[in-house]
Amino acid sequence: MKHLVVATKNPGKAAEFRDFFHAFGINVSSLLDFETPMPDIEETGSTFKANAAIKAEQIAKVLNQTVIADDSGLVVDALDGKPGIFSARYAGGHGNDQKNVEKVLNELQNVPEKERTARFVCVLALALPGEETVFRTGYCEGKIVFAPRGNHGFGYDPIFLPDGYTKTMAELTSQEKNRISHRKHAFEQLTDWLKTQVNSD
Repeated sequence: MKHLVVATKNPGKAAEFRDFFHAFGINVSSLLDFETPMPDIEETGSTFKANAAIKAEQIAKVLNQTVIADDSGLVVDALDGKPGIFSARYAGGHGNDQKNVEKVLNELQNVPEKERTARFVCVLALALPGEETVFRTGYCEGKIVFAPRGNHGFGYDPIFLPDGYTKTMAELTSQEKNRISHRKHAFEQLTDWLKTQVNSD
């Protein structure tokens, strides 16, 4: 495998994937690199794994190429796993970070510190034409703080305190965050499989 497509129109996410796969000599394109607009995929699954598979497999079918996609979000134990797959649109509109954060904090306002455990989850789906989709999952464990802190990152980063840290994700530098992120851990789970693919070419 010398090339794959990442099923995203997010330039920042595409760059992150590109950096990881570069170490394996694999070139990465994103959906932004095609002259013909790629279809918007509706995430109708009930799990991170199902949504990642939908994105990867549908684009792989359109392009007849190897495609990788991810689905990720925040899981809060005291909220029975919410916001989960609805993380980006928890407060209604898609991608309103401030309202999403406010909703989580409001729902946890009477929950003590020791019960505010949470984790970021990332599931990678690698769809190869004619083969079974490969899945890998990464986690970043932590807890939800009582008020937003920090100006870096996005999403729920200002209220997520990773285990072993005194700074929230939004207080860490991008380099610090990328070393412990759920996506980084998912990438690491994919490493051994990738090595077999590179060696088999």
